[in-house]
Amino acid sequence: MPAAFECHRLGKRYGQTLALAGVDLEVQPGELVGLLGPNGAGKSTLVKIACGLVRPSDGDARVTGEPAGSAAARARLGYLAELFRFPGWLRADELLRLHQRLAGSSGGPAERGELLELVGLSDAAGVKVEAMSKGMQQRLGIAQALVGSPRLLMLDEPTSALDPVGRRIVRDLLLELKRRGVAVLLNSHLLSEVERVCDRVAILVSGRIVAQGAPGELAQARGVEIDVDGGTRTFPDAVREEVPDLVAGLVAAGERVYGVRVLSSTLEDTYLEAVAGS
Repeated sequence: MPAAFECHRLGKRYGQTLALAGVDLEVQPGELVGLLGPNGAGKSTLVKIACGLVRPSDGDARVTGEPAGSAAARARLGYLAELFRFPGWLRADELLRLHQRLAGSSGGPAERGELLELVGLSDAAGVKVEAMSKGMQQRLGIAQALVGSPRLLMLDEPTSALDPVGRRIVRDLLLELKRRGVAVLLNSHLLSEVERVCDRVAILVSGRIVAQGAPGELAQARGVEIDVDGGTRTFPDAVREEVPDLVAGLVAAGERVYGVRVLSSTLEDTYLEAVAGS
């Protein structure tokens, strides 16, 4: 089975500006990948190439094995922009019907009903967009991106304007899509959300991927702290595997041990270091 999305040596120039400089990235079926990077890093250009809105200057990009921008690739891809705007006078069911026509989907009422149920809007089929909360509109936006059963979903800041409850709903929805085998490329500045839901992350800076891997793999050891009678003893170069020996040594020296903490960096620490180092 081909990757849901893959690009190799992907490059893009706008005149003298280098937006992408040889990006290699893969998103496998059913995988949630977070795309991180500061403003101007090239994230939007990468997404536009995947959607067929921009042609690359170098390299190759494919969606489920089809060239990005081709009719077959577009049919297998769903997209929700960060600053999307739906006609306020349309009801939820009408909006999905419009996007079915645009996507050439023959799913009809059954597909619309299933998508509204999937995003928790079954009771809002007749509600106008202008009467919906931001969270409801966000979920409706994800529903329209899923019209036609795409194998790859590209989401741009899907939880940035949501409260904690709304973020939880979208997070659960993304996990359900993963269970169904839908791949998701998630562009977000909310690193805590990415860390909780994504299988892998890729950090893009100045058009180049400077780090990628599972969130846990990108974390770096920060030493060990051990609470004893006299306070806290710090071992800045120690790693988890050394903890039993450290504790045994302290006990042998007459110390009473009350707690042990293995310190590691967060995804935010890794991201900030990668950006600063580039």
